[in-house]
Amino acid sequence: MSPQELKRVLQAGLLSFPLTDFDAQLRFAPRPYAERLEWLQPYGASALFAAGGTGEFFSLEPQEYAEVIQVALDTCRGRTPIVAGAGGGTTLAIKYAQEAERLGAQGILLLPHYLTEASQEGLVAHVEAVCRSVRFGVIVYNRGACRLTPTSLLALAERCPNLIGFKDGVGDIEKFVAIRQTLGERFAYLGGLPTAEVFAGAYKAMGCPVYSSAVFNFIPTTAMDFYNAHASGDTATCDRLVRDFFLPYIALRNQGEGYAVSIVKAGATIVGHSAGPVRPPLSDLKTAEVGALAKLIARLGPQ
Repeated sequence: MSPQELKRVLQAGLLSFPLTDFDAQLRFAPRPYAERLEWLQPYGASALFAAGGTGEFFSLEPQEYAEVIQVALDTCRGRTPIVAGAGGGTTLAIKYAQEAERLGAQGILLLPHYLTEASQEGLVAHVEAVCRSVRFGVIVYNRGACRLTPTSLLALAERCPNLIGFKDGVGDIEKFVAIRQTLGERFAYLGGLPTAEVFAGAYKAMGCPVYSSAVFNFIPTTAMDFYNAHASGDTATCDRLVRDFFLPYIALRNQGEGYAVSIVKAGATIVGHSAGPVRPPLSDLKTAEVGALAKLIARLGPQ
C-alpha cells in the first residue's frame, strides 16, 4: 500500500487499536491475539493500529513487538490494513519503523518519544529522520512530549512525502484549527484524544471527521453505531450514547491513573474476550470498578 493509498483509507471509516493479549505471567499470547482480531474483523473497522497505545506498545520489548505485528498481519492480510505503532528515541523509532515495513505493515503511527521535552527543531529532525528511514506511510501522533506547530508540520510536509497523517491527542482547539487551515488536505486528520467519541462532533466541525475508537475492543456494535450516526449527522443517537454510556464511562476511567488502557482490558474481559492483565506500570481496575463497568455495558445490549 502506497502512502497515498493509506491516506485515503484513513480518511473514512472507524479506526481502532486492538488490545495486546498477555497471559497470567504477562507474556505475549499470540493465539488469543489472533482470535481477538478474527472476532473484530466482521465489524468493519477501516484500519487497525497494532501495538499502539491501547495495545501497550510502551511495555513491549523489540522481539515481542515483531511478534505482535506479524500475528496482526498474518490474521488480517487482504482484509484490514495494519498500521504499526512505533516510538521512542529517534534511533529506536527508526528500528521499529523499519521492522514494521520489513514485516509488511501498511504504515506506522509515530508515537511520542516519551520522557524529555524537545524544541520544535528537534521534533522536526526526529520525525523527518523516521520518515526518511522507510518508504511506507507515516502518521505522527501529536501528544505528550511531541506537540508540533503549524510551521513545523509545514516544513515536514515539504520534506517528507510519506508523512501522510496527523493524529491529535492534545485537544488544543486553537492549535488544531491553525494546523488544519495551514496544511489543508495535505494530511489525513485523525482524532486521538482518549475516548474520542466524546470529542468526535467538535473535531468533525474543525475538519477532522475520523477518529480511533478504544471501546471498539469490547463494544464493537455500539462503536460502529456511534461512528455511523456521527458520519451521517444523526446527532440524536450520538447525544444519547454520549449521555447514557460515554460520560459515565469516562467518570469511571478517571478514577485511576493510566485507566484509559486498563478499562478497555476490563471491558474485553466482561464481554468474554479477555486480553489478560495490563503490564506494570499500568494497573488493572479494582473489583468494584469492574462491577460498575459491567453494569454500564449491560445497558447497551448484545454486541
